[in-house]
Formats: sequence, structure tokens, C-alpha cells
Amino acid sequence: MSAKLEGLLGRALAANVEGRLKHFVTDESSPAIALFDPARVAKNQEGDWYGEHAGKWLYAAAKAARRTGDADLLASVRRVADYLVSVQAADGYLGTYAPDRRFTQPQPAPQKTWDGAPSRRTWDIWTHSYVILGLLEAAKTGDRPQLSHSDNRGLSPVMGSKYLMAARKIGDLAWKTLTDGGIDITHLGNHHGMSATVMIDPAVELYFATGDAKYLDLAKLIVSEADARADLQLVSRARARVDAAEIGTGKAYQLIWNLVGLAKLHRATHDARYLEAATRAWESIRANHLTLGGGPWGGVAHRSREVFNAACVFSPYGFVETCSTFSWIQLNRELLAITADAKYAEEIERAAYNDLLGAQAPNGEDWCYYSYPNGKRVHTTYWRCCKSSGTMALEELPDVAYCVDADRVSVNLYGPGEARLATAHGQVTLMQETRYPFDGAIRIRVAPEAQWQATIRVRIPAWATHATVAVNGVKESAIPGTYTDLHRQWQPGDEIALDFPMAPVLHERSSRNVQESIAPDGAPVAQEVLRYDYAAITRGPLVYATGLIDGFKVEETLRLAGNPALEVSESPQGFEGPAIRMTLGYREPITFVPYYEAGGRADGAWRLTWMQRSPRDPTPPPEPPRGTK
Repeated sequence: MSAKLEGLLGRALAANVEGRLKHFVTDESSPAIALFDPARVAKNQEGDWYGEHAGKWLYAAAKAARRTGDADLLASVRRVADYLVSVQAADGYLGTYAPDRRFTQPQPAPQKTWDGAPSRRTWDIWTHSYVILGLLEAAKTGDRPQLSHSDNRGLSPVMGSKYLMAARKIGDLAWKTLTDGGIDITHLGNHHGMSATVMIDPAVELYFATGDAKYLDLAKLIVSEADARADLQLVSRARARVDAAEIGTGKAYQLIWNLVGLAKLHRATHDARYLEAATRAWESIRANHLTLGGGPWGGVAHRSREVFNAACVFSPYGFVETCSTFSWIQLNRELLAITADAKYAEEIERAAYNDLLGAQAPNGEDWCYYSYPNGKRVHTTYWRCCKSSGTMALEELPDVAYCVDADRVSVNLYGPGEARLATAHGQVTLMQETRYPFDGAIRIRVAPEAQWQATIRVRIPAWATHATVAVNGVKESAIPGTYTDLHRQWQPGDEIALDFPMAPVLHERSSRNVQESIAPDGAPVAQEVLRYDYAAITRGPLVYATGLIDGFKVEETLRLAGNPALEVSESPQGFEGPAIRMTLGYREPITFVPYYEAGGRADGAWRLTWMQRSPRDPTPPPEPPRGTK
């Protein structure tokens, strides 16, 4: 499959390659790779996670090199992967820690802290998990010094690949440590072990790449230890519909990455327990822990900015960690592949067009570590994790835009571009002509190599009430939140016409504090002691926001008498998305633009998504009696 995304997502991908992937890492002298220099490793007693950047960069850069055919980027991928293989220890270790600090050595017992962190800080298993994923992705580029663009698409790791063999050696070392070494993996990471149990994911990927059941056993062992730890109980609590905030510490990034591993483990084993855990936790996150822009959020009155809040908490000032948005996109990718349910594609699209693009700067290099529905845009520093996570998240999108299953093609993401797809009954090219996400009119031109008997599934977004679908002018049914299956003998020149009306929608949320108790007579007592009401706007898949109110105010209470007038208008100068003017009657209209560009995309720009609204429609004061002032 080859998908070329253009438009808004295409520009983000291009900036990602030119701004981040080609400059952050180039060779073994790049700071993120120099961490693995044996002389430096031998002395490193620090307990941090910076080694993750090597695997993250390899993963994203290898995908981008295959997607674009960029020879320079491909050469960098191979050079970095070759260097990592060359410094791998004989026992398979490929991390950044001195010998006495490695995950292979028993460490002091975990601390009695809120996050269950080990007594000696360690992210060694975490780093190795990303290195495995990076090496496996690099293996798909092949080991040959020359590989043309036309040859490298769709390659799978081969058993002789030195990158695959290096990844296997890490998996073998982990297996030996957790079995012969007798070390419990939950003692090797904070958040009650969730920062180490993420190795479920690369363990299953090793199984997919090699067919070796040992790696499947490794994943199962990790899951059993994660479920046995009383503070975590990863599978049991998720299956019991415990809210995501109450699983482990509720750390969003780590928890969701663990769920990605469980979904992959289900794909490998068909064990329903793993899928049940992943989908029930997904339901909790979807219902209680996403911003309007689709990113997992937390950080309100909590120990950590990156931990889910209690399910009842809402604040427009919460934190969205870009790492969490990335892992959320990956979880939806896995569940979409397993179930083919449109809701997972919708969550990918929502997060991508809003909180993901809203964290990326136009130069492709700068990213926000944290984004806020209401808050200032702050570009993070060189070493921060979210710069690499956002880069990975963008490179996931071309592979999920379309899915092929035998003679069925699913169109999951909308936006201009084209895809060349190989199906059971031949090759077909689909070309999307549209201004989506700014406009709901989409034309998909179907170009099979010959007459092609197949089903094309087009996704009808849940927000697209009154959507229409037609093939060559003949209307088909369109139910929001599902796919419309178009089965026919397709011929060159056939066209699918989609129209998704994009009227602005006003959303309302409340931040409430209710005190509950029991009266002396036994009666329940519940009193609302705090309440703030908010309103926000979406149009199609896009969340809208404004900059500072009147150029200087970070918030304002709106007096909304019923539904305010929301008018779609031309983009303001310097912006690309259509604007929405909110006319209130008592003050100048307020102009909203798509969240990702609200306030401008420069460091320090403000954007306000949720506007506080008056708790009730105010009434004018009574007129004073005659004869009084």
C-alpha cells in the first residue's frame, strides 16, 4: 500500500521530515545517538529516559524514508542503525546505563511513593522497548547499501537482517532476565511498573517479525506480572470497567501504551481477555478523559500533569501531553485493525487534526510538550520526549488513512491525496479531491488497473448528520458513525461523491463540585458548592478557538441567550481555515479559527477554546421608584 497525503496533513508530514527527521539525528555523532557510546555508557549512573529518542527517531525516520524514497534520510537510518548494532553488548544489552544500573541487575526494592517508583530511578526497559521498535522498522528498509524507492515499499523484516537480529538479542536478554534472573518487571519502572510493562508491545512485534513463540511467551509473562501487582492489576481492572484514572497511577501515556500492547497480543493469540481489557479502557478514556480536540488530558489538582483526572473533573486549563496523543492514535490504530469499527478511525482523525497538529509548529521541528484547550502555546526544549512522539504520531497517519482486507478497501481519513492499493482482485488507485477538513465536499476518483470487483467502504463521521453518498450520481445510504459499503464492479472513471454538511456546533460543559454526606436522620445530602459553565465550538472534524479576547483578555464570561448566531466566514489574513463569527448582540462579535492555528502558531501564542458562560440569562435591574436617583 502506498498513500500520499496532501493538504493539511501532507504539509505537516513534509515539515516533519524536513524540520525534525533530517536534523535531529543524522549519524552517530548526533547527541541522541552519542548517548550510546560505550565509553559514555560505562560511566552513566543517571536514571533518565533520554535514550528513547534513538528508537523513536529510527521508527519515524524509517517509515518516512520508505514513504518518500528520500535517499539521504534512508542513508541516515542505515548509518544510525549500523552504529547501534556495532555497540550492542555481547549479551544483547543496547541501552545507556552503566553495568550496575542495568535492568539485568537486581535493584533496591521499589519506594513507597504514590507512583511506585523504584528506589533507584530507571528507564532502561523503556529505552530498550523503543530501540526494539526502531530496529524492527529499520529492518524493513533492508540491509543492502542500495535500494530503490520502487523496491523498498512493503518490505518485511527478513530473518537475516542484522537489525532484526539486534532486536532479537534485546528480546532474548529480557526473557533471560525475567525468567532465569527472577526479576519482576514491575520493579523496573515507575507508575507501579507501567513504564516497564510497555515492553508488551515490542515483544509482540518481535513475534510478528520472527514467528518465534518465545517472544509471545515474553509478552504473556509481562502481562501476568502486570496483573499480579496489587497496585496495577492491568488486565483485571480494565476488564472490570474500572475508570482509566484508577488503573495504576492513571498515567496516560504509559497506560495507553500498555493497552496498545494488549491489543497486539490479542491479534497474536486471539485471546478475548486482552481485547476486552483494551476496549473497555478505551471506552473509559473516550467518555471521561479526552479534550474536545481528541487528546488525553489530565493535570488538574493532581500530583502529575500527565495523569488522568477523576472521571468527574473538567477544566479548560487541563494538560494534553503530546506523547499521550501519540499513544492514543496508536491504540485506535490497533483497535481499528482488529474491529474495523468506524469510531476508532474517527478518534484518529479528531486527534490528528486538532491536538496533534495543534502541538506542531509549521517548521516541523518545534513542538509543544503540553497543549491546553485554554492556554499559551509553549514550544519545548531539545531533549523533551514529546518532540519525538509527535514525529512518530504523524508518520502513523499515512498507514491508517486506508485499510485493505482481501477485496475490501476502507477509507478511514479524509483529505486531499491519493493511494495505490493492492487487493485480492488487483490494484486500484483512489484519488481524493477535497478541501477537507475545511469543507465537507469530497470526490474520490476510482482508477483500477482493470475491471475490479470489490467493496469500497467510506466512513461517515458521527458529526455528519444529513450526509450524502453517491456513486456516479446514484445515491447510497449514509448513517453517521458507520461505514457505507459500496460493492460493485468498479471501472476507471468511477467517482464517489461525499457531502458532509459542516454547520458550526455549540458544545457545553460544566465544572462542578458537589459535596455529599449523610444527615443525622440518615437522609442523603448533596449540595452543589461550585459550578462554572463553558461553551465551545466545533465545525466538522475541527475544534475552533480564538486568541486573546479583545487582544488582551485570557477569559471572558459570555451572556448567551439561547444559541448565539454562529456564522462561517472567510479566513482572516494569515490563517487558512474558515473562521466562525459568534454574534452576541451586546458586544462586538468574537472570531474563532481552527484550534491548531488559533492565536498564530508561534511560541507564546494564546488560544481559548472554552468560553465561560453566564450561569443564567441575566435580567436587567428593576427600575427605581419615581422621584429617586
